[in-house]
Amino acid sequence: MSCEELRDLYELYALGALEAEETAELDAHVARNCPTCVPGLKRALATNAVIASFVPDVEPPSRLRRKVLAGVGTGLSPRWGWMGAWATATAALLAGVLWFGIEDRRTASELAATRQQVAMTQMDLARVQQALQFLDEPETKQVGFGAGQPQPPRGNVFVNPNSGVLLIASNLPPAPAGKIYEMWIIPKSGAPKPAGLFQSQQNGSAFHLVPGPIDTSVTAAVAVSIEPEAGSATPTKIVIPPVAVGGM
Repeated sequence: MSCEELRDLYELYALGALEAEETAELDAHVARNCPTCVPGLKRALATNAVIASFVPDVEPPSRLRRKVLAGVGTGLSPRWGWMGAWATATAALLAGVLWFGIEDRRTASELAATRQQVAMTQMDLARVQQALQFLDEPETKQVGFGAGQPQPPRGNVFVNPNSGVLLIASNLPPAPAGKIYEMWIIPKSGAPKPAGLFQSQQNGSAFHLVPGPIDTSVTAAVAVSIEPEAGSATPTKIVIPPVAVGGM
């Protein structure tokens, strides 16, 4: 199969959801370090990491699970790909949350909590879609950090000169009360520039996107520190040492 034919299978390959014949085809491309498929698979793995960072460790009610699975399982072709299935599952989940709230949670406070949960889910979906678009752009370049260290945060920094900087990290515990993580863009000369505040999930995964153009010719590195929850003008305690992105 050609690279063009395999392009839509990258995410399924990364999830281990391909049939044996298709897996063998992609294995062959990876074995010869295919310049098209290998970067595509790396982006697919990063995409899975983004989505995993938004998945809470909860067990849904059995009645709601059956409704969501029934909605997702009707008429989907395997060739449709994981993106369509995931988007449908998300839409079904939103509908299911509303249904569950109306049917089984009658008090005003519980309905308010349900509406808040739906709003948060919609916000998470919008952030994931933004990250997926960022990762899929051909100009996006990737550099890893933390590999081989004893207890490091580890992950990848993605830089796109037109779209900004994306951090995907694991093994980064939630900041303690009154603290928050802050990203820094470090120029080749001059002081580090603050690039937004974020918090990690309970499982140690973190995701932070700084949208907008970035001049890679004058940018040397990206770093993360832990700061008071209002943020700082200069980094205080570095938790992810500078990741070199100059020349990407």
